[in-house]
Amino acid sequence: MAASGLTKWAAELAKGVHGYWANGRWKPLAISARHRAKIRKETLLSGGEWPYDAPRKEMKTFMKGHKVDRLAEQKRAKTAELMERMPQMLAEMKKRRLERTLKVKAEK
Repeated sequence: MAASGLTKWAAELAKGVHGYWANGRWKPLAISARHRAKIRKETLLSGGEWPYDAPRKEMKTFMKGHKVDRLAEQKRAKTAELMERMPQMLAEMKKRRLERTLKVKAEK
C-alpha cells in the first residue's frame, strides 16, 4: 500500500509540504495531514525515501535564561583583572593628582 499511496499522491505532494500558492492565493493540499502522515510513515517503514519533508531550521546555539546569569562569569573575570591592576592604577591617580596640585601652586 505504501508504494501505491505514494504514487497516487506524488503529484499533489510535489506541489508543497503543506500547500502551495496558485494564482495569488494559498491552496491547501487535496490530501489531509493525517493521510499524508500515514503515507509518509508507511513509506519510511518499507525502506523508501520521503523527499517531501520541509527543510529543518538550524538549532539555536545559546541557552535560554537570564542575561545576568550568563554574564556573571565574565564580570567576575573582569573584576579579578581590575583588582590585579589596582595598585598601578592608584599610583597613576596619585601621580596625576600631585602634578595637578603642583601646577595650580606654580600658577599662583
